[in-house]
Amino acid sequence: MNEFMSLFNNSDPETVSTSVKLLLLLTVLTIAPSILIMVTSFTRIVIVLSFVRTGLGTQQTPPNQVIIGLSLFMTFFIMAPTFSQVNDEALKPLFNNEINLEEAYSKAVVPFKEFMSKYTRQEDLALFLEYTGAEPPESVEDIPLSALVPAFTISELKTAFQIGFMIFIPFLVIDMVVASVLMSMGMMMLPPVMISLPFKILLFVLVDGWHLVVKSLLQTF
Repeated sequence: MNEFMSLFNNSDPETVSTSVKLLLLLTVLTIAPSILIMVTSFTRIVIVLSFVRTGLGTQQTPPNQVIIGLSLFMTFFIMAPTFSQVNDEALKPLFNNEINLEEAYSKAVVPFKEFMSKYTRQEDLALFLEYTGAEPPESVEDIPLSALVPAFTISELKTAFQIGFMIFIPFLVIDMVVASVLMSMGMMMLPPVMISLPFKILLFVLVDGWHLVVKSLLQTF
């Protein structure tokens, strides 16, 4: 602990540089979950996968850990070009002492702004820009993160719910058919969900549902 604190009390330039890098790393690790959720494709993916589970009616199967884990790896796969650009343009020059921390931040946010702007609806961005009284930006780099991040998030929520609605339709049809058959047979005391669940799972397996869902998600980016 004393050795750790001595990094910040040392006046040697090289040691101070190391201290700044360590502090930067700790800060990034602290806010990493929020960054992952708000500025990447994670939100859309995890919501759509949750809709699939809800549509199937399998309760906690697959469990939350599996859905979140799959969403994380898909997010890393989709965001790999953006992360690579940030690493090449901001992190490597910073760690090589070619640029300072402020310049590194300015270079790091540009790839994320470019990614978010592709999937942010104009009306959502205009909502936050008008609320703050900001001037219409001339380029992506001029868009403030304080407006772009929430606009991107609500745009992702709408897109995810649209995909989730399309996923629900075939499952809803199966539930309605099963309920109608049971009522026509006078089996009103038998829960339709109990009968429709195997048919929904069978349909999902026959059409290779997970492959289709993941493929559709990848194609939306």
